[in-house]
Amino acid sequence: MKICTAPGTGRSRALASHKRFSYLKRKEDLSNSMQDDQLQGAHTTSEVTRMVLPFVPVALSFDNVHYFVDTPKKFQVPNKKLHLLQDISGAFRPGVLTALMGSSGAGKTTLMDVLSGRKTGGYIEGDIRVGGYPNGREAYARVFGYCEQTDVHSPQITVKESVMYSAWLRLPAEIPKHIRLEFVKEVLQLIELEEIKDALVGTCGVSGISREQRKRLTIAVELVSNPSIIFMDEPTTGLDARAVVVVMRVVKNIVSTKRTVVCTIHQPSIDIFEAFNEIILMKRGGQIIYSGELGQNSCNLIEYFEGIPGVSKIKENYNPATWMLEVTNPSIEAELRVDFAHLYKESYLYQRNKKLVNELRVPTQGSEELHFTTHFSQNRWEQFKTCLWKQHLSYWRNPTYNLGRLILAMVSSLLYGVLFWNKGQKVDKDQDLFNIMGSVYVFMISIGASNLLSILPVVTSQRAIMYRERFAGMYPSKAHSLAQVIIEIPYIFLEATLFLIISYPAVNLYESAYKVSWYFYDIFCTLLNYKYMGMAIASLSSTYQMASICGSFCITVVNLFSGFLIPQPMLPKWWVWFYWIIPTSWTLRGLFTSQYGDINREIIAFGKRKTITAFLESHYGFKREDLLLTAILLLAYPIFFASIFIYFTAKLNFQKR
Repeated sequence: MKICTAPGTGRSRALASHKRFSYLKRKEDLSNSMQDDQLQGAHTTSEVTRMVLPFVPVALSFDNVHYFVDTPKKFQVPNKKLHLLQDISGAFRPGVLTALMGSSGAGKTTLMDVLSGRKTGGYIEGDIRVGGYPNGREAYARVFGYCEQTDVHSPQITVKESVMYSAWLRLPAEIPKHIRLEFVKEVLQLIELEEIKDALVGTCGVSGISREQRKRLTIAVELVSNPSIIFMDEPTTGLDARAVVVVMRVVKNIVSTKRTVVCTIHQPSIDIFEAFNEIILMKRGGQIIYSGELGQNSCNLIEYFEGIPGVSKIKENYNPATWMLEVTNPSIEAELRVDFAHLYKESYLYQRNKKLVNELRVPTQGSEELHFTTHFSQNRWEQFKTCLWKQHLSYWRNPTYNLGRLILAMVSSLLYGVLFWNKGQKVDKDQDLFNIMGSVYVFMISIGASNLLSILPVVTSQRAIMYRERFAGMYPSKAHSLAQVIIEIPYIFLEATLFLIISYPAVNLYESAYKVSWYFYDIFCTLLNYKYMGMAIASLSSTYQMASICGSFCITVVNLFSGFLIPQPMLPKWWVWFYWIIPTSWTLRGLFTSQYGDINREIIAFGKRKTITAFLESHYGFKREDLLLTAILLLAYPIFFASIFIYFTAKLNFQKR
């Protein structure tokens, strides 16, 4: 993997070693003074904000970029591709705040996704360079920060913990802990989040921090990775006027650090519009119709469009952004019989931009390429530990989910104990055994179904967060999925323990360490199996609604073929195979064979006297010699479903870009 350096600088953005980190820190003032004025543009902030971690201010150039996607099948046009971006050329430079604007469908977000390496489909053509070097797709996450329009964050952790989580996973491993903590503190101050750092993020529109604060948190989470270039997809959309001012002030703070910042924006106010240094204006069809500096009071933009014959002059005190979108409307273009994209390509602006792009395509003499030894900043063990840390906080602070299932386990075990008080060893006829077995069956199905259904919204909501963090290069999805699997174990253990310590003595089952251990092991593995089955279903479903439907169907199936409603010897031969693959059939087999499989006391079963052991074997097919196989399968099922969850979470992507 390669990373490029910016023209006019000799510093690396990625800190390849602690030695290099120290070197960069000493050279920071010298490098800032060596920035090429031509490459940085006329509109840069006069005051540079320095932070504890140095980085390389790099320019991003793109030349003749095209983007195609296959025509949807419903249009029935074979071998035809839609041309979404057409011959896009330009550059984004350090210390310059650039706006991507245009009408809906112009391709603003598409262009940003293409340049930032976020596209998961389609065909990209053209030359994209960072600091003059071709930027490999695997290096995108280490160089770029990307603030999505939707602010997706874990609701149960605080603002500071969210930023720390990103820093621990995205900053190079060689950076000392105290430097990371100091950098996190600086980012919180720069993004003006210091006062709410200990507030829980919460759910948007329901609880936690406000929409504007969530937007700033999104920016902070990206900035703490110390990127050279930051993309922001409509950072002001959905915010009121006061919130927009706060967010744009934060954006200007980032620009003051000499980072390259690019924003898509939709119909801004005059003040917000003129906060930008440069603008790329696009029209529907993915073509540029203006690219250049705004000028004071947008004078450059106004002068360009007013110079086109037939374009109406801007009214006094009128918003230049609104006027610009109005005069470049497709209906105005048709009325004037002009092609604004063609006019731009014949303008002095286009020639100047092509010249700038050609200059930025050539690496500065003395610049160097750095190679990343790994795709991610942290090794797999650190990724897993950090993901587990966040999962622990999220679960611990989610009483609705965890306290609810513990209360259900407690209430179920109390009901079971009260209804069958001291009945465990008083088995004189088959009905006594049916009653105990039926109660266990009902309670295990109800608790299991609750565990299965309750995990579905947790997994589907966290999946959206995982997609964002995986795109950002924090970890491979397996680290997140494995942490989610592991964090369930202590809560399931506590759930099974509650059921054991309440129900076992109340029902007065056999007092034997062997039988108690089997009872706990069976319940623990069964609850774990239901939980991981729900996670596997969620990983295969595109939405929570679909997962809920599939989960309900699976509960019905495991209920019918568990071996209680229809014992295994009574199942038709063409259905008996289903019994053997259903996890709950092994649950009941393990529970009752371990408890009663060695009891040779005679009972009356269907009018005949039989030992309990013989009755279990003849009526249910439960054999004591199958206990070892049962123990293995009870553990194998949770492992199997957990593996399905981990595998398909990594392989299936329900978020298309």
